[in-house]
Amino acid sequence: MPTRDRSSFYAELERQLDQARASGLYKTERVLLSRQGPEVMGDDGVLRINLCSNNYLGLSGDDELVEAGIETLKAFGYGMSSVRFICGTQSIHRALEKRLAEFLGTEDAILYAAAFDANGGLFECLLDDRDAVVSDELNHASIIDGIRLCRARRFRYAHDDMADLEAKLRDAASCRFRIIATDGVFSMDGTIARLDAICDLADRHDALVMIDDSHATGFMGRTGRGTHEHHGVMERVDIVTGTLGKALGGAMGGFTAGRKTLIDMLRQRSRPYLFSNSLAPVIVGTSLHVLDRLTASSSLRDRLFDNAVHVRAALAKMGYTLKPGTHPIIPVMVFDAPLAQQLADSLYRSGVLVTGFFHPVVPLGQARVRVQVSAAHTRGQLDRSMEAFAAAGRALGILQAG
Repeated sequence: MPTRDRSSFYAELERQLDQARASGLYKTERVLLSRQGPEVMGDDGVLRINLCSNNYLGLSGDDELVEAGIETLKAFGYGMSSVRFICGTQSIHRALEKRLAEFLGTEDAILYAAAFDANGGLFECLLDDRDAVVSDELNHASIIDGIRLCRARRFRYAHDDMADLEAKLRDAASCRFRIIATDGVFSMDGTIARLDAICDLADRHDALVMIDDSHATGFMGRTGRGTHEHHGVMERVDIVTGTLGKALGGAMGGFTAGRKTLIDMLRQRSRPYLFSNSLAPVIVGTSLHVLDRLTASSSLRDRLFDNAVHVRAALAKMGYTLKPGTHPIIPVMVFDAPLAQQLADSLYRSGVLVTGFFHPVVPLGQARVRVQVSAAHTRGQLDRSMEAFAAAGRALGILQAG
């Protein structure tokens, strides 16, 4: 009778972790002692300028949101202790779903614990082996995992390549239903999906269009509705998934929005929705406040893009290699994984919080430091962080000295 060798199992895990440490690929976590914001305090007591958060509109630590959360806690309590269809639905859950649908230009919406769950619970309950999903090769891991869970045929097109997308749609022509799935904004590059061209191809090949707009909802487009507003195709996108955990306050929670019939089907069959606890009331009530605030004014959105233009121009002038674009995600390309870590560590010591990204999060040889700008950053904070980037770049040989 064979015996289980637990020691060899854990020894193998430790070997792999040691290998990651030795190669400079081990991911560390920075512990914060403060609210999320344009500056954050580390557990060493040092206040640093924060350039690596998805806090695009600067709302995560906002006093108004804190007060809205307190009022919601008083009225609706801390948690639901249940799933939605048993006894986990409050009036504010349905109110937020209605407001999200209105904001995104759809008929209805459904809430999830996270956007990962929204994508993970989408494809399986809508498609079977007679259908197809045509997916951008750089889509978020949650889209990839959601597609893996369903039995539909899978076609992957080269990133942002409309000719290859059309070729894959032709390959899928014999399938019953076809869904084109794409990020609205790709989080590692800041690339904005060409939804106008994608919708044209979808019309030509009788396909549906699904976007994950997690890095766009609240600030992309003239009134912040998202990538589909940015491209003028709000009525042509069939399914929008997204998060409450980035621009819309930064807590957690996800959603799917679309036609009422589709949302009704998700309520009946989507496993993460049916088998996960309801979203906490404090997040729901606070998110309603956020949507009211964004509908009333575009000032935060405008300030965000002013800051993004300023930082992008400063980094380019120094001589850094940047991924082109206009989104507040600004990838600073250093290509080498250990060098990305060294740049991030040097900036951390200089009072700037950023993160180095490398394989498998990005393709091999495409390591980078991702700068993310917020509406809450002051011009002084941004200028001080640019001085740190200049000094670190010269010290590491990324930039020319002098």
